[in-house]
This record gives sequence, C-alpha cells and structure tokens, in this order.
Amino acid sequence: MPLQLSAIAIHPLKSCAPLALDEAVVEPRGLAHDRRWMVVDAEGRFLTGRQLPALVRIAARPAGDGLVLSAPGLPHLAVAPPAPDAPRMPVVVWRDTVDAARVAPGADAWLSSALGRPVRLVHMDDAARRPVSPQYAAPGDEVSFADGFPLLLVGQSSLDALNARLPAPVPMARFRPNLVVKGAAPHVEDGWRRIRIGGIAFDLAKPCTRCVFTTVDPENGAFDPSGEPLQTLKHYRRTASGVTFGVNLIARGTGTLRVGDAVEATA
Repeated sequence: MPLQLSAIAIHPLKSCAPLALDEAVVEPRGLAHDRRWMVVDAEGRFLTGRQLPALVRIAARPAGDGLVLSAPGLPHLAVAPPAPDAPRMPVVVWRDTVDAARVAPGADAWLSSALGRPVRLVHMDDAARRPVSPQYAAPGDEVSFADGFPLLLVGQSSLDALNARLPAPVPMARFRPNLVVKGAAPHVEDGWRRIRIGGIAFDLAKPCTRCVFTTVDPENGAFDPSGEPLQTLKHYRRTASGVTFGVNLIARGTGTLRVGDAVEATA
C-alpha cells in the first residue's frame, strides 16, 4: 500500500485540544498557527497538560492573527493578537528562554477560570525567536512553543499495534501529532532519515520521547488511573533515551500539505 498522509492537526494553544485540518501551510517553525500561544505561570514558566490536564479540553481556533478559545462551562473568548508595542516577558520552555508578547488581561482571567489557578497567556510573534537544539538542527532552524521540534509524525499502524496490546484502545490524540501517515509497517518511521510529503522535504531529527502526558484522557481532561498507554509502551518501546513513539521532523522547505498527499521515504 502506498504511503499517504492520512491526518493533519495543529494545537494553536500549547496542550489544547487538537484541531483537525484538511490542509496546512508548512512554515519554518512548523505548521502555520501550531503552538504559537502558550499558558505560563506568573514567573513565565510554561504550563502544559502534564501539570494542568484540563488544558486538553480547551479548544483553540485561529482567527486571523488572533485566537478564539472555548472550554466547557465558559463563553467563547476572542483573543486579539498583541500589538507591536505590547508588553513582553521572558518565558521558559524546557531549557529555552523566549521573549514572548503578552496579551490583554481578559485572556489571563478567562484561562485562569478554565484551569482553576492563576495563569497568563503569551504569544510567539515574529519578533520572538527560539532555535532548535543544535544537536539535531541546521543553523537557523527555529521552533514554536512545541516541546522541541517544529513537527511531530506518527504512523497509524504504530498506534494500531499499540492498541492491540492495550486492554482498551486509545485515540491518536493521546500522542498529539501534527501528521499521521498510513500504509507503513508499525514504527517503520523510526528508521527514516528524510521524507517527502506533497513535494516538501523533511529531515527526521529523532524519535519523540514520551511522558505522563500520554496518560491524559482528552475526553475528560484527567489522568488515566491505569497509567496507560505509557505502562504498556515501557514494555516494548523503551530506549536509552526513554520511551519513544513517533518522530520529530524539521521541514526543509515551505508549502501546503493536504490530507491524501503521497509520502515517500527518501533516506
């Protein structure tokens, strides 16, 4: 069966619910609108579903350069993009510090209500810069507020193979990929070094290391008490760098990806 791009998703707000798309524009930092907004604490430390699993029940939809947020029990909120002279603050994503733009205080209040603790919302605008780790990247490679790389790809058969081992299947949303590929054997993506999708080349930087976030149920915004699927993955997907599932990508071009595009492993 030929390899094919079977799904595309973005997470406009880091850790929010996935937004499925039929097509998406590839930019140097990743897919357009993907993880350009982020929740932080008062000190600027990033907050994700690892600490706040309720984040996965917040839906975020791009609206021009702004954002529309929705969450159970709250009215929709339209968030305007920060003005060029908006206040800025240093925010920390893992080991990186990014000079991010602050948004109007109303968004902070809305998110604090949705998440049950004081938080702030920040935006990665054109002035913000975050390089990819030089261990895996070329000079000039950049990334959004994603954990470390511009894009994440998972093979559909890899999830199918995992679900065959689980007492109850889990959805692809547990792994939060941007791109899903069908037609390959389980985990064959681990061995790819370079691929082409719809005429755009991508380097595969490394397998994606997984954590407790995979145990957050996207339906109820709570940790799965069974510890799945991470407990099962530990039995057959553990490597020297940790439990892996899916692969991180860096685009070597720009353009538009569409569901149904052919996928070719070129190296």
